Amino acid sequence: MASADTPHPDDRVAIAPIPVSRVGSERPWRWIAAGAADLRRAAGVSLTYGAIWVILSFVLSAGLYSAGLFYWLLPMAAGFMFLGPLVAVGTYAISRDLAAGETPTLARAFASWRENTMQIALMGVALMIFMIAWLRLATILFALFFGMETPNPQDLYSSMLLTPNGLGMIAVGTAIGAVLAFGAFTISVVSIPLLLDREVSVLEAIEASVRCVALNVRPMVLWAVILTVFILIGMFTFYIGLVLVLPLLGHASWHAYRDLVPAPENPPAAATSD
Repeated sequence: MASADTPHPDDRVAIAPIPVSRVGSERPWRWIAAGAADLRRAAGVSLTYGAIWVILSFVLSAGLYSAGLFYWLLPMAAGFMFLGPLVAVGTYAISRDLAAGETPTLARAFASWRENTMQIALMGVALMIFMIAWLRLATILFALFFGMETPNPQDLYSSMLLTPNGLGMIAVGTAIGAVLAFGAFTISVVSIPLLLDREVSVLEAIEASVRCVALNVRPMVLWAVILTVFILIGMFTFYIGLVLVLPLLGHASWHAYRDLVPAPENPPAAATSD
């Protein structure tokens, strides 16, 4: 016999899913244009934010090379695809401040994750799992195509680009990486801006992100391709291009979120003091 304190199944209230919108295939280009407009309006803060992450990338790369782990440089660079949405969280805050008519600052950008610390951290763990999976698979692929002996730095990249084994590894690695990257994209494309913007759980945010992709397959595939191309351009310029690319894509991603997840019709009223 059920106790009086146990709610009847029919009395339980289901949590309504976060509404998402259908958009046209041309929308990703408008997100880029809106991101560029935000970049122009807050150029100093945005470019400084991008430059700080580029400096950290240089430091990490130099550390790997000096430690004799140069063969990790390419997989780690590719791994940026997985963590990019988390790195860009400060640019979401900058765009939000601009939309609210406030003056964005670097301090506010870097402190923005504190607004929903636990849930954003859990989202970071989810993306880190994708990156760890990628690094493990990259290690296995390298061993399958090159064996257990690591080439020296002078021969490594020429072996990868100019030999059948190297080209085969790149082809297989690109295919596997694309699948993992699109999975990470699917769960994060609007979830991190949503976690920054509202007090929702990471599971609610991921569920909304997945529904956004399912409802807008064509525009979201185009958006994923645009993000990939821009990031690759930034990588191929030895990270220098990321000073511009990172804030541009971050601002554009905020506008993608605003387009895909409509604002609540009845937001919670601000608390008033007695």
